[in-house]
Amino acid sequence: MDPDRVRALLEQAIPAPACELKHEGAWQLLIATILSAQSTDQRVNKVTPALFARYPTPAALAAASQEEVEDAVRSTGFFRQKAARVREASRVIVEEHGGEVPRDLDALLAIKGVARKTANLVLGTAYGLSTGIVVDTHVRRVSQRLGLTPQKDPNKIERDLQVVFPRETWVDMGHRLLLHGRYLCTAKSPECEVCPLAEGCPSAKAAPDRDLDARIALEAERIAEALA
Repeated sequence: MDPDRVRALLEQAIPAPACELKHEGAWQLLIATILSAQSTDQRVNKVTPALFARYPTPAALAAASQEEVEDAVRSTGFFRQKAARVREASRVIVEEHGGEVPRDLDALLAIKGVARKTANLVLGTAYGLSTGIVVDTHVRRVSQRLGLTPQKDPNKIERDLQVVFPRETWVDMGHRLLLHGRYLCTAKSPECEVCPLAEGCPSAKAAPDRDLDARIALEAERIAEALA
């Protein structure tokens, strides 16, 4: 599908894209993103308020015991590994970056447990820096279905998307593709009949059952409710 049309339609359907992980500032978003691996944003959002209330700064979390943090993040799954990673990330931020999450991709990637997806999300969402495009399972699926990339590796998918979308749109397009995949173009039951992208999508399984404006309005309402 023509990437310019994809961008234009998703800009109409999702005019105010945002990250669903609740956070205040770059450090909280970094910690929440690490915790979201193999979990859901909804589950992480239930855990982080108490976590950040108990450990309100990188220094506090870095100084916490492994056992305490494990208990705090247990319900997100893989809690031992995640507890170690959020403590280590906080330690590095304190000891190497003066307590502030660095605004540099390489510096973030140097932190154990921080991959490109996490780094791009934090830099784009918290700082507005277009260092790349977040590629998670939803972005991968939507990009492949739309014919924007034939790749399976997230880094190669990201490179393909960087070519077809202007750099100034990378942050928002990452959010838009993710939200579109999470709430409309789902893995098992994509709702092609109400999708604004149905006409040009090479993977569409059903014809639209309403006009384009109605489909755009439906997705806009659904995403707005999810982000509320």
